Amino acid sequence: MNKGESMKVLEAYNRLAADYEKNVDTQSGHNAYYERPAMMKLMPENLNRLTVLDAGCAAGWYTEQLVNRGAAVTAIDLSPEMVAACKRRVGDKAAVLACDLAGELPFQEAAFDLIVSSLTLHYIDDWTPTFREFHRVLKPGGTLLYSVHHPFMDFNLFDRPDYFAHEVLTDIWNKKDIGPVEVTFYRRPLQEVINITSEQFSIEQIVEPRPDKDYRDRPEARSWYEKWDEHLSTHPHFFIVKARRR
Repeated sequence: MNKGESMKVLEAYNRLAADYEKNVDTQSGHNAYYERPAMMKLMPENLNRLTVLDAGCAAGWYTEQLVNRGAAVTAIDLSPEMVAACKRRVGDKAAVLACDLAGELPFQEAAFDLIVSSLTLHYIDDWTPTFREFHRVLKPGGTLLYSVHHPFMDFNLFDRPDYFAHEVLTDIWNKKDIGPVEVTFYRRPLQEVINITSEQFSIEQIVEPRPDKDYRDRPEARSWYEKWDEHLSTHPHFFIVKARRR
């Protein structure tokens, strides 16, 4: 990621931190009923004595879940405002620090049993150094679990002319409390996602999630399911990879 694009991501997520802290858990069905349940089902229920890196922790939802499953968690995010929000959420139950996933990670080799990265990697232009660092800080046999935008979702939603292009895209997120926020991220074809991952890891499972049926009857979820259930059941928006360090 060049410096200009990195600064755009940093500025956007510093602005979005308050919204994430206040609203995402209860008002974003794409997180609460779609991505998060699918990711959590790919993790062990018991993480006791395991060291886990939450790579792109945002306001700390995953950090808290990992702590609750017994893990010793380190959480990192590019945005200092997101780091502050995560710290407010988990207190001293996890180590939380600002860190750029596009650079060298400040951890020793083989420091973690598991790396979880939720909807973060599409903000990084070149994945090769990042995955090399993930490989370095994971223990042999350790697991990498990540979710990103589905390549076909971005290709269709933004009506792009070339599916195989690796390109930067910009979206506008309108948030009730803070107004419009310009969000910059990268689109890449599926083969690039798979090939870069498999250079450093053995891919064990790929998931194209569908809305989780367990939440359908919750009163607060009904309007989201009415709007999105049919569409997301046939048009995946996110893509999940579970891989193991060789």
